[in-house]
Amino acid sequence: MKLRSLLCALILALFAFQTIPVSAVDEGMWTFNNVPKVDIKQKYGFDVTDEWLRKVQLASVRFPNGSGSFVSPTGLVLTNYHIVEKAIGDASTAEKDYAKEGFVAHKQADELKAPDLFIDVLMSIEDVTERVNAAVKTGMSAPDANAARGATIRAIETESNQATGFRSDVVTLYQGGQYNLYRYKRYDDIRVVFVPEFQAAFFGGDPDNFNFPRFNIDMALVRVYENGAPLKVENYFKWSKTGARDGELVFVTGHPGSTSRLDTVAHLESLRDTSIPLVLRMLQSRQVALKAYMAQGEEQNRRAENELNSVENSIKVYKGQIQGLSDPAVMAKKRKAEQALRNSIAPDAKKQQEYGSAWEAIGKGRKDLASYERDRRFLDASAGFYTPLYSYARTLLRLAEESEKPNAKRLPEYTDARRPALEGALYSTNPIYDDLEKIKLASSLAFLQKEYGPNSDMAKKVLKGKTPEARAAELIDGTKLKDVAYRRQLATGGKKAIEDAHDPMIELAQSVDKEARAVRKRYEEEVVAVERANYAKIARALFEQQGTKLYPDATFTLRLSYGAVKGYRENGKFVPPFTTLGGLYARSNQFHHAFPYNLPPRWTAKRKFVNLRTPFNFVSTNDITGGNSGSPTINKNRELVGLIFDGNIQSIVGDFEYDESINRSISVDARAMLEVLRKIFGANEVAAELMKG
Repeated sequence: MKLRSLLCALILALFAFQTIPVSAVDEGMWTFNNVPKVDIKQKYGFDVTDEWLRKVQLASVRFPNGSGSFVSPTGLVLTNYHIVEKAIGDASTAEKDYAKEGFVAHKQADELKAPDLFIDVLMSIEDVTERVNAAVKTGMSAPDANAARGATIRAIETESNQATGFRSDVVTLYQGGQYNLYRYKRYDDIRVVFVPEFQAAFFGGDPDNFNFPRFNIDMALVRVYENGAPLKVENYFKWSKTGARDGELVFVTGHPGSTSRLDTVAHLESLRDTSIPLVLRMLQSRQVALKAYMAQGEEQNRRAENELNSVENSIKVYKGQIQGLSDPAVMAKKRKAEQALRNSIAPDAKKQQEYGSAWEAIGKGRKDLASYERDRRFLDASAGFYTPLYSYARTLLRLAEESEKPNAKRLPEYTDARRPALEGALYSTNPIYDDLEKIKLASSLAFLQKEYGPNSDMAKKVLKGKTPEARAAELIDGTKLKDVAYRRQLATGGKKAIEDAHDPMIELAQSVDKEARAVRKRYEEEVVAVERANYAKIARALFEQQGTKLYPDATFTLRLSYGAVKGYRENGKFVPPFTTLGGLYARSNQFHHAFPYNLPPRWTAKRKFVNLRTPFNFVSTNDITGGNSGSPTINKNRELVGLIFDGNIQSIVGDFEYDESINRSISVDARAMLEVLRKIFGANEVAAELMKG
């Protein structure tokens, strides 16, 4: 559910001498200011114009955890159920469980407010590489150079925000080879119009996740409001009346989160051997805790269901990544291609002097990281403190300290330009259930105790001689940070208010903040700063060979991928590109309607009204990854033909490399979404609005 040799930029370092034209494969998550128009024209005969791109850009939206798109002139936005899943859970109660029952607003007055949801629309992109790089002076050390770039980036963001009022982010591309300023317009009045039942959206559950054939209606519709009225939208995707065809050119426009296709072999080995295994152990400990809590009853199951779904999805992703990076063929391919690039530089004395040391520098930083990655994950990334209450505590603590510094000297997330986003998270009104938070926090404290050892200084400092369960109860019962008004009071009160609070959760954050800041500083100086400088060298070497035919790794910024609706072969058998609504009922029957193949009562009762031949889910060769969830799949006429919700199991290794023969993205078919709205939910008003648009 979340989620290309000239294969790609993973690959940037992998295909220095390959001569296969880019158009040979449907690879790439392309920035909107560098779309391979010539290659698309050569392969598919379609001219991508600047006007076409501009309209697609403005019709695309970003959620805090995924993507979406405008689909009507009155502010309707289409995304996945799992993008708004938390909002649905927060709006539900024991008496009215929307995750279990689904929800339809037959008129605008019935739409559900989602106070913690917002969307960003990308308004412009500006290349600021020259200004950022000009901040680095000859002879600067890597940490000083990184600090200089950071100060300039913060100044650019602040100037842009003050001049335009838009959220302004300087985005690092090509691992430091290029810097672009992205400006977003934010909308924060979001209301839910339609969601199916959780079980229909996630039919097949974890066993079917990242697999195909699939039978999911993983969709949701929300409406954006501005000044109390539905937003008037000029650029939106009209709903296709005919849907997609086998072999047809389709585009995906969305916000892929991150990929590692530019990473050196040493970097990938560090991920495989150190970072990912630790994260996997953390996620598995959380999985156990959440399942134990959900086993207590139906209400507990409702409260934790979306969190468990997210954890289990991540576990499957990281397991797939380790499997891919443990494949000798994959790693041998990368070593060979990396060496080819290095060999191409070696004969040129100037290039060797300028670029030749980059791989060793990156390798050293990654090798040394193994000695402190545990501290970084537990203290800076808060792996040992699994509760939003700890996040509130540390945010308040650091906000008070960082606010006293000049803007350019602050941690990036505490600068003036990013203050609205920080406050949006800090003042969240999401419900907090003490019993759930105690189990979550206890599980992470036990995980910390296990990883550090029960007699370690860290375990003693954090647990204070108590069991993880007792310490968690003490912290959750004692903190007043569950109160949004109290959090606001502390945020406006500054350092004195924090010092006078005597809140146990804040005191816990204080007790480890010195170490947390220190390990963050070390990582930024020894890894981030070194990689910014040296990946930029590798990128420049590649630019000299390939120019902007190379696309950057994903950065949760708007990208365009192109491809075709197309089946593939798996285990010697051909997998057709489409499933049908009839296949959904057949799969449920195959497993005797047992969980997770049981259908909600409404679906069983309405079966006789449904056109079972309606295409339901389909696959295409579009290059996507996590963050693309909720992305529209559109045709060349900018009509919506599908909705991205997943990739197949072969796509997981796509974080590192794309293989067009087997990598597939999975979409909900536009025809199925209309059929379900009309025939199963009776949401004729919603369907009419989509078709009228």
